[in-house]
Amino acid sequence: MQDVAVIIPAKDEGDRIAATVKAALELPGADLVVVVDDGSADRTGRVAADAGARVVRHGRNRGKGAAMESGAEAVRLLDEGRERPRHLLFLDADLAETARDAAPLVEPVRAGQADMTIAAFASTVKLGGHGFVVRLSRDGIRRATGWEATQPLNGQRCLTRTAFDAALPLAAGFGVETALTIDLLRKGFRVTEVEVPLAHRATGTDWHAQVHRARQFRDVARALALREPAVAARLGRFRGRRL
Repeated sequence: MQDVAVIIPAKDEGDRIAATVKAALELPGADLVVVVDDGSADRTGRVAADAGARVVRHGRNRGKGAAMESGAEAVRLLDEGRERPRHLLFLDADLAETARDAAPLVEPVRAGQADMTIAAFASTVKLGGHGFVVRLSRDGIRRATGWEATQPLNGQRCLTRTAFDAALPLAAGFGVETALTIDLLRKGFRVTEVEVPLAHRATGTDWHAQVHRARQFRDVARALALREPAVAARLGRFRGRRL
């Protein structure tokens, strides 16, 4: 049964994207891999195409949420004429060979037991840590929905097309996973975590890594703020004023 499209947002992942694409193509039921080259300065797009992916390119970096939307729209166009739309499996570009172990994420969606699955890595490599961002996201999801996420920032997710469309437009930047979880739970969709033996590149402790974490914190905090009723109401009143 060929019923899964793999979507891989990627920026400057020329060293790992080929291995990730080839591994994704080995997943049962995955007959389509779409890589969204989000303004890379290296050969990410060309390497992905050579590995067997369909490539969508952003002329400039637009962020993960926009890349996910572009990938899903490409799949929608390719699904025209199909009896049923493909399920959407989102994977990070740096998974390399471990991407072939993502199959358990698809099974609950395929079986109709879940509308979205989220990966819980069986083992994690933690270098430098970003626990404060994880706590921010986990606590925000719990306040908004009552659901406790183990790895709320995990980008490895499988969704039905219906669930994905219900979450549009996606939150900007690194707030996309937190917002996606809250929005779908609030709309009554079934979300579950699935343990998988995936592994991506460890986050370091250098200046670039610290900047990355700061951006994560900013984007997650913004996504949560926009989903707090009091904050959203104030923003709505502000937008309604004539300046």
